[in-house]
Amino acid sequence: MAMASVRSGLLRAALRGGSRPTAPPTRGFASSSHHDDAYETAKWEKITYLGVATCTVLAIYNLSKGHPHHEEPPAYPYLHIRNKEFPWGPDGLFERKEHH
Repeated sequence: MAMASVRSGLLRAALRGGSRPTAPPTRGFASSSHHDDAYETAKWEKITYLGVATCTVLAIYNLSKGHPHHEEPPAYPYLHIRNKEFPWGPDGLFERKEHH
């Protein structure tokens, strides 16, 4: 079977008129497209700067609006029950109460 395909390939080459070997078709790679790399780089650089500027403007706008301040919740008697004093004092380790 393999010999038959070799013979048919040789027969076709002889019928085409020559013993010169045919060059394999060239393969087109993505990097060899018609786009210019400098153009693509400049385009994405502009998109990046536009995105950074947009995010900065939105952040400034959101931070300048302020936020609502809520009232202190009522001091319920079941919150912060201390049956034994902490070694570092009456407040929790990361609590800081203002003493008047």
